[in-house]
Amino acid sequence: MSKSVWDTFAPVYSLAMKSQKHIYEYMYSHIRTAVAGKQVLELATGPGLIARNVAASAAHITATDFSPKMIEQAKKGQVPGNVSFEITDAADLRYEDKSFDVVFIANALHVVPAPEKVLSEINRVLRDGGMLIAPNFIEREISTPNFWQRLLSAVGIRFEHQWTAEEFQGFLAANGWKITSGEVVPGRIDLFYAECVRNF
Repeated sequence: MSKSVWDTFAPVYSLAMKSQKHIYEYMYSHIRTAVAGKQVLELATGPGLIARNVAASAAHITATDFSPKMIEQAKKGQVPGNVSFEITDAADLRYEDKSFDVVFIANALHVVPAPEKVLSEINRVLRDGGMLIAPNFIEREISTPNFWQRLLSAVGIRFEHQWTAEEFQGFLAANGWKITSGEVVPGRIDLFYAECVRNF
């Protein structure tokens, strides 16, 4: 998906996600615990909602997105002192090997053309014993996209991959990740919350 789509969507992204407020509160709560005292990398931060809400727990969060307009939105207002926002492509990270204790990417693996490449880059920059947190929207039934998914598609945001919870878990496992904590969180679009460690 091109940067232009996300650049266009950037000013209204936070408003659009308000309908999923309980899902985001769930993620905030769990991610805060997982990142406590850690050096953290966030991929596909969008307007920075998660980074801002979990920053108090982390040592430092480098929050990134490949859309310049998303990062522009993320930098607006008061930014926690231990958060830095940067433009970075999740499939081609510019960070050194083994730079972070935790990497999280929320609701993005299903919209990137090559999520395997993103997971490979995460593996590279994650320190030994580190954690991947990969909450991701999932399908209830592959053949019947709901209204919210059709609306996103109408504005140019399409799902490159349409995984059920079982398929998403299989995708992570096939790419070398063991889920240590996983749960389906129902919403307009259901979420599968996954905390993972390397399985290779």
